[in-house]
Amino acid sequence: MLTKNKKSFFIFTSILVVGLILLNLIARDNFKRFDLTDTKMYSLSSSSKHIVSKVDDLLTMKVYFSDNLPNQLGNTRRFLQDILEEFSAYSKDNIRFFFHNPESDKELEAQARKDGIQPVQMQVIENDKVEIKKIYVGMVLLYEDKTEIIPVIQTTAGLEYLISTKIKSLIDIDKKTVGLAHLNSDYDWKTENLATQLSQHYDFRTIDLSSNDILGLDVLLVSGANDTLDSLSRSKLESFLSMGNSILMTQSGVISNIQTQQASIVPSDVFDFLGKYNLNLQKNLVLDGTCSNVQVQERRGIFVMNRPMQYPFFPIVRSFNQNEIVVSELEQVLPFFPSEIKIDTSLNDIVAGTVPLFLSSDNSGIMESNWMLSPDPQQNPFIQMLGQKGKILAAITKLTNGGELMLISDTKFMSDDAGMSVKDNLTFMLNAVDYLAGDKDLIALRSREITNRPLNELEDSTRKGWKWLNMILPSLLIIIFGFYRMRKDRNRAEVLREIYD
Repeated sequence: MLTKNKKSFFIFTSILVVGLILLNLIARDNFKRFDLTDTKMYSLSSSSKHIVSKVDDLLTMKVYFSDNLPNQLGNTRRFLQDILEEFSAYSKDNIRFFFHNPESDKELEAQARKDGIQPVQMQVIENDKVEIKKIYVGMVLLYEDKTEIIPVIQTTAGLEYLISTKIKSLIDIDKKTVGLAHLNSDYDWKTENLATQLSQHYDFRTIDLSSNDILGLDVLLVSGANDTLDSLSRSKLESFLSMGNSILMTQSGVISNIQTQQASIVPSDVFDFLGKYNLNLQKNLVLDGTCSNVQVQERRGIFVMNRPMQYPFFPIVRSFNQNEIVVSELEQVLPFFPSEIKIDTSLNDIVAGTVPLFLSSDNSGIMESNWMLSPDPQQNPFIQMLGQKGKILAAITKLTNGGELMLISDTKFMSDDAGMSVKDNLTFMLNAVDYLAGDKDLIALRSREITNRPLNELEDSTRKGWKWLNMILPSLLIIIFGFYRMRKDRNRAEVLREIYD
């Protein structure tokens, strides 16, 4: 009997060992990874995989990370290693990464500094003491004779997007060219934020329409006019579109100044230019009950205090065209003093179709005269005249020759002191340029990294309903449970009485 059991155990063990060997051989040749997280945070997106598939030579990633990291960076290191393993696995061994601790070796530390990775100082709490530690948290990407640097990695947010964009910059041979032209020369345009971001992926340059040739560009960005669109500029823009190229224009129908609280209609034939492409920009301002706040000074006795007040001229846009990839994954956009765009759906030899990109909420209003920009409802009756359906604030016309004209009804949308001061707006602009340049990989990646998930706003009646429900329901459940227990105890007492009586 004992011999039989030993024999059975030996057979079982042998089968198990052989099975494990075969499983490993199969796994080696048939690679599969499983990510059970809800958002697939440890898995590469299809866009990243597509970028990685273009790596046809050895790409080396040198990661300079200190070993004794503060607690808040421990998860970052683990996540980084996991995501780099994903990049390596899908690159067919063309991507390799190595972790180095510069603090362990003087030569490594010197090499890290030579590669452009400098130590950063962080405040750390250890043993009930606050200390300043010098640590390394950066990486270098090397491909052929090109180098890309990520000097500091302190968070997992946007890490896949950051690494993928660096890889894309390394492997792209021919960068597309993006130009930026200002039609309003009187305004002191500051566009460093947008220029810095676009320069990472494109050959970016500022264009003077009156003197520069724009036909060599792939995408042209145009900040709107506050006066007449001269014939030369208009001719150049129309010629650019006729060649199958793409333009993004930011143009409002009204000149607005929040400081003076005054506005006026733009005296320009830019409306005729846009109308030619079925984009009928209205000479009005769109107000929206879903909006940002502004700080208003209020005197209380001898004191002057700032008080936040809703400002419907700064709508928070959350209604996007889900059929257009450029906006389908966005959470919100914040234009300033936008105008309504009315779309002509007719088709002709030039226009293949025009579609909206995003709209204001269904609590909107229109100001067409008596330009009052005060945020105070008592002074500005237009703020009390909301409730209209959403108005189109951005749209795109697709031309029959393959070109496209995108319009955002906010003249200063690309300016650092206006639209580009809002992160969500910058995300949309980068999406828009990528879309017009024909590069959709980064759009999907960028959208994946959006972490702002605002809750839908409730109407006052709905909010009050939930408030009373939360107040009444718990008390009601307690009362019902009390009656249930009382009845149960009474029945038990009757049963016991019958037994013992």
